[in-house]
Amino acid sequence: MRLIAKWIIVAVVILFLPQIVPGIVVASFTTALIVALLWGFLNAVLKPILLIVAFPITILTLGLFAFVVNAGILWGIGTVVKGFEVHGFWPAFLGALVVSVAGVIANFILKDRDD
Repeated sequence: MRLIAKWIIVAVVILFLPQIVPGIVVASFTTALIVALLWGFLNAVLKPILLIVAFPITILTLGLFAFVVNAGILWGIGTVVKGFEVHGFWPAFLGALVVSVAGVIANFILKDRDD
């Protein structure tokens, strides 16, 4: 249940992303749901692989390169999902930052109280 709630929260944030970050276009809530689903999947599967491959540069930048990886993932999703557009690296970077922060906040809010 928490996974679905987090998915919807991230989708709502993605839906309102064009009002926060210029250069991002989201056509509908359905598009935002698809983007949120891909965002979660790619962050779980592809991001660890990319961070391992880019480990030296991640160490040199004290972990800040992870933000660039997130931006690349969001930018890539923009090329795949119809109705979701990311116009450039900086909108992708800022959009990924907003979505990541929203995901952290959603995790905090939806944290199991028994832990």
